[in-house]
Amino acid sequence: MIYRDFHGMKLSALGFGAMRLPVIDGDDGRIDEAAALRMVDTAMQNGINYYDTAWGYHGENSELVMGKALARYPRDSFYVATKFPGYDASNWGKVEEIFERQLKKLGVEYFDFYLFHNVCEMNIDAYLDDEKYGIYSYLMKQKQNGRIRHLGFSCHGNMPVLQRFLDAYGSDMEFCQLQLNYLDWTFQNGREKVALLDQQNIPVWVMEPLRGGRLAKLDSGYEAQLKEFRPDEEIPAWAFRFLQSIPSVTVILSGMSNEEQLEKNLVTFAEDKKLNEAEMKALLGIAEKMLSKGTVPCTACHYCVSHCPQELDIPALLALYNEHAYTGGGFIAPMALSALPEEKRPQACLQCRSCEQVCPQQIKISEVLADFSAKLG
Repeated sequence: MIYRDFHGMKLSALGFGAMRLPVIDGDDGRIDEAAALRMVDTAMQNGINYYDTAWGYHGENSELVMGKALARYPRDSFYVATKFPGYDASNWGKVEEIFERQLKKLGVEYFDFYLFHNVCEMNIDAYLDDEKYGIYSYLMKQKQNGRIRHLGFSCHGNMPVLQRFLDAYGSDMEFCQLQLNYLDWTFQNGREKVALLDQQNIPVWVMEPLRGGRLAKLDSGYEAQLKEFRPDEEIPAWAFRFLQSIPSVTVILSGMSNEEQLEKNLVTFAEDKKLNEAEMKALLGIAEKMLSKGTVPCTACHYCVSHCPQELDIPALLALYNEHAYTGGGFIAPMALSALPEEKRPQACLQCRSCEQVCPQQIKISEVLADFSAKLG
C-alpha cells in the first residue's frame, strides 16, 4: 500500500469510500452488511487505514454499518471521516444534533476527519452565515475540544464558490475533497481548483476518481492507445495513476461495491507509478476527445453576454449544459441552477439569437438553451 504523509500520520493513498457499499436487491438503503464487513476486513488486512462515510449515504445507513465494521478493530488502527450534511437545507440549523448522532452511529468518541459536505452554489450562503446557523463555530469548537482531529470540506461548486469559502474559512481548513479525474481536470476546472488550494497549502482528497465508473472502461481505440505505453496496466488504473501524479493529492477515495473492485484497486495502489510527460499528454488528449462528444465548444469568450437582452451568463449556462449532457443527468447542473433566480436560468432565453451573431464558435445558443430546459423538465 502506498502511504502519504499528513501532519505526522501515514494515510493510505487509497481511501475506502462508503457511498457505494454492496446492497441487497439493488436497494440503496439496504446494505449487504455481511459483504460490507468482509470488504472492510480485506481493506484492513491490506493496509487501507482511511474510511470515508457521510450522514446521507445509503439512506443514512452507511455510518451505522461502517461503525459496526470498524468497531472490531483497535481505534488507533484506522482513521474515520464523515461530514455535516449541509447539502440539505433542512439540516442547516441542526449541526449539534446531527454531530452527536453521528458519533453514536459510528460508535466513536471523536472523528479523525470531519468535513463541511458539498460546499456549492445552493448552500454557500448558509455555510458562511455563522450568525444564523453557527455551523462553522460549532465545528471549530469540536475541533478545539478534540472531537474533531482534522477539519476540512468537500466541494462540488464552481471556482467563485470555492474562492468564497476559502476567503472565509481557508485558514482553518486542513484539506479539501474534490471531484477530480482526468476528465474533470479541464471539464470542472480541476486544474484551477487544485492550483487555488495549492496557494493556501491545502492538500487534496479525491472523490469520483473514475467518474462514477465512466473511466473504468474506454472505447477500444483509446484503450489500444494506452496499452502502447503500459501493456500490463488495467484501464481503471490509468485514472488512479493520473491522480498519483498530482503532488498535492493525498487520499484518493474509491467507492467500491464488491470484493473484485477492491482487489483490483489494491493491486494498483501496491505501487506508485506516476505518469511521465508523454503518458500524461496522451491521457489528457483522450479526455479532450471524450468530452467533445455531446457537448458544445464554448470557450467562455463572453461576446454573447454583452448581446443578451436578458443578461444571462451564457458561458456558465453552457458549461452546466455540457456537464449535464456528458454525465447523462446527475445533480451538479440542477444544484447550481437552483441557486440562480428564475430569470437567469436557461428557460429565460428569449430565442432572439442576438448572441449567436457574435459567437466565434458558431454555437446555436438558443437551441442549446432550449434543449437544456427540456432536459431539466
